[in-house]
Amino acid sequence: MKKAIFFDLDGTLTDSGPGIINCAQLALDHFDIPVESREQLRVFVGPPLRQSFARFGVPPEDIDEAIRVFRARYVPIGKFENAPYPGIEDLLRTLQAEGYPLFVATSKPEVTAIEVLEHFHLDQYFDRICGASLDEGRETKEDVITYLLDQIGDPGQTVMVGDTDYDVLGAKAHGIPTIGVTWGYGDADSMAAAGAIALADTPEELHRLLGQG
Repeated sequence: MKKAIFFDLDGTLTDSGPGIINCAQLALDHFDIPVESREQLRVFVGPPLRQSFARFGVPPEDIDEAIRVFRARYVPIGKFENAPYPGIEDLLRTLQAEGYPLFVATSKPEVTAIEVLEHFHLDQYFDRICGASLDEGRETKEDVITYLLDQIGDPGQTVMVGDTDYDVLGAKAHGIPTIGVTWGYGDADSMAAAGAIALADTPEELHRLLGQG
């Protein structure tokens, strides 16, 4: 059997940064929290919003309100300020044709992840798309992978593909190795330090690495 591949979404399959950053800026402005540059807001791409807003100094009692302001713009507008990375659809098409079981494990709310992947016609390549659900207490990457594994059972040999150390650590909690991709919003050194088994600079290089082992 081919190894199962768990893909992160934001910063790995699609460049969702513009929409996420626009909405994060709006929410921080709501609380008069200054940000020196939009570049600082890149850290919102990937981790749970609750964690990122706390990092920027939103008090614990105001984080739910920050998330509400963020989503008020993100749901109708921000989620589509987004685009698949060049070469990603070709990679997914090739991997599917080669018989790899493909899955999505994202900290984005599951319903939104499905909408985004359907919008870009990428949903057709995945056996299952799993994401966060605050109602069910599923928020971190580790939580989402737990949920995915509960849905599909033991997939056998598995690898995670993501763009941040958050992906690496979430997968490591389940004994799953991660190949980090450097075209997203994370840091290559941080992914390596967290234990990524390899780093890919292009989808073509990722395809080669996935075929090894």
